[in-house]
Amino acid sequence: MLRSNAPSLTPGGRLIDPTAPRLPVIHQELGLLGQGHVRIAGVDEAGRGAWAGPLTAAAVILPPIAYYDRRLFWGVTDSKKLTPLQRDRWAYQIHKTAMAVGVAHVTPQEIDRYGMAAAGRLAMTRALERMRLDPDHVLVDAFPLEEGNRFADRQTALVRADTSCLAVAAASICAKTARDRLMQVLHRQFPSYGFDRHKGYGTRGHRDVLGELGPQSIHRHSFAPVRHARAAHPDRQPDQ
Repeated sequence: MLRSNAPSLTPGGRLIDPTAPRLPVIHQELGLLGQGHVRIAGVDEAGRGAWAGPLTAAAVILPPIAYYDRRLFWGVTDSKKLTPLQRDRWAYQIHKTAMAVGVAHVTPQEIDRYGMAAAGRLAMTRALERMRLDPDHVLVDAFPLEEGNRFADRQTALVRADTSCLAVAAASICAKTARDRLMQVLHRQFPSYGFDRHKGYGTRGHRDVLGELGPQSIHRHSFAPVRHARAAHPDRQPDQ
């Protein structure tokens, strides 16, 4: 039997585009709400694989109505599945509507010093601490907070949480847009590197410029491509 690509309707009467990205199913959040948790924070990060720039994390607490009336955030999903314009529009709406939003950065120097796993936990913790509300429960994408972290005893770590949890999807959008804005600022400081285009990720163009000019202090000098470029430009040393 062939599947129809004709649009269908949500229970609220909103058209569903069958070609649109799959939206979070929110089972996890509904279960937590049923247990009496109201302040459910989703946490996600952006920039993990980049060669330059910070690792950015965001934490978002959406109002409970967001899980009962899906029309409010219909279209919010993993930031990687959205266009830049869609991300910017949703980031504005999330900041405007959420109960609390926290955004935090971990510098390239901290990434080099602590390693990516520890840097990720540090970024998520900072984002949670920058919210104006203390969460009842925390949903994190794949990488749990370490034992002893003050949020660790109220967390749930889920693989691909940015596609299954609405709060985590919202956090992924806020983290991505915040980091992209910062990379635009860094582009103005280092225009030769093209950060406005690749946002610090390992494109061919980025690799070519690294080979020609060497890395800057905003590069992650512990990453192999940056380390190799630095060997050819010994004058380019990481900040301590």
